[in-house]
Amino acid sequence: MMTEKIDRKGNENGELKKKRKRQKIGMSRVQKLYRTCKQVFTNCKPGVVPSPENVELVKSVLDKMTEADVGLRPNMPYFKSTVSDKPPKITYLHLHECDKFSIGIFCLPPKAVIPLHNHPGMTVFSKLLFGKMHIKSYDWADNLLPKSTTPGDCTGLRLAKLKVNSKFKAPCKTSILYPADGGNMHCFTAKTACAVLDVLGPPYCDPDGRHCQYYYDFPFANMSVNDFLVPEEEQSEYAWLKEREKPEDLTVAGALYSGPNLV
Repeated sequence: MMTEKIDRKGNENGELKKKRKRQKIGMSRVQKLYRTCKQVFTNCKPGVVPSPENVELVKSVLDKMTEADVGLRPNMPYFKSTVSDKPPKITYLHLHECDKFSIGIFCLPPKAVIPLHNHPGMTVFSKLLFGKMHIKSYDWADNLLPKSTTPGDCTGLRLAKLKVNSKFKAPCKTSILYPADGGNMHCFTAKTACAVLDVLGPPYCDPDGRHCQYYYDFPFANMSVNDFLVPEEEQSEYAWLKEREKPEDLTVAGALYSGPNLV
């Protein structure tokens, strides 16, 4: 009887381990991303950056993802060029949003542009799933302000330092920006049809003051603003940003996500 009980228990434990292994193997990458984000952002607040270890956890999942992991194909209607004078329509696929983080996908046809905008108090992961894209990003350069000046003077201009101004082609590593570093204000321009998987922690929230602000950017040398001591050889690394209303020609349409389910 004792041997039978031990054998039965051993068999049960073995079956349980096999079941867990099958579940782990069968977990989709997008499900793994959701679970990882849930773990990483649980105790995060606006302006609080996850630990380097937790940032790496999210990045390691995203780095391996492709369009197939979220049920996308480059020949889908979202990515087709249209003959029109208007800028191409961008499609946003909503996967998940809570007060801690959001997951979504921007689908861009060729020449589509997500204008320069900010991410207040957020840590943002952007993974180019397929295609080619140009990314331009800035961080505020308030450290160069004269002591008697506050950010955003009467001209409405505020100095920013260029962080990224490059083309990216999938497959490539995940881009990460932080509340005050890494290119918090960025602009995406689709060189070909492409898709970007975004993780925001925390997401935008107007009542909490985390709304999306858009900007114009002007070369440093084009504006005669005094008291900023930037050496001439470094001036190409800086620009003046000015707040603007959401561009009237920016069209972002929501669509149903049809990839693997999140549980």
